[in-house]
Amino acid sequence: MNYRRIATFTGWLWVITFITSILARFVFYAPVRDHGDYVTGAGSDAKTLIAIGALLELLLIIANVGTAVVPFSIHKRVNETGAVAYVTARLVECTFIAIGIVCMLAISTLRQDAPSGTTPALGQGIRAVYEWSFRLGPGFIVGVGNGLILGWLMYTSGLVPRRLAMFGLIGGPLVIIAGTLVIFDVIKAGGPVQGLMTIPEAFWELSLGIYLIVKGYRTSSPALTGTREPSIVSSTA
Repeated sequence: MNYRRIATFTGWLWVITFITSILARFVFYAPVRDHGDYVTGAGSDAKTLIAIGALLELLLIIANVGTAVVPFSIHKRVNETGAVAYVTARLVECTFIAIGIVCMLAISTLRQDAPSGTTPALGQGIRAVYEWSFRLGPGFIVGVGNGLILGWLMYTSGLVPRRLAMFGLIGGPLVIIAGTLVIFDVIKAGGPVQGLMTIPEAFWELSLGIYLIVKGYRTSSPALTGTREPSIVSSTA
């Protein structure tokens, strides 16, 4: 098992999740998110921008699943149930992301070929579904999967420094709490309170990706006991 290659590949997948998610939501979907009357409003058609955003989020789904599937053989050595749970959590999160993609493409279609009598309320309703898919997926399930489950796997295994894994164990519950408060309309979605509460989780995910690229998994971890790199195997054969 080439665990160094697995670590590097997984790390780059984490970096891709950051790039694609940020660009899609805040850059390419901006024309729809910033204009409530986009479907019936005036101005230029952002069809190409929305299409690029949708493509980026499709890549995001692939990268998200990859961060759980690529290192699965290593995670399973820590705890098989936890490894399966993490893959499942990633798939659930990606389901919400896929719903958001469909919403944005539907809004783009309506802008180009809206039926007679269409009002801005139709586009606003679809956009509301997009926003809630984001709040429930990246805004809630992420805390369960990337925070609690992955944080626990990394902390108990020692595959990465435990101080680093603590950010996942702390950030995960904070994301869940913030997402719950948004559901009950206690705090504003995407507001300063929720943004502040998601910082530890964001730091954990980005730092994990960078750490895996630069350092790889710690060879002192019990999860890697009995494994050897192919280069070592060939040199001792």
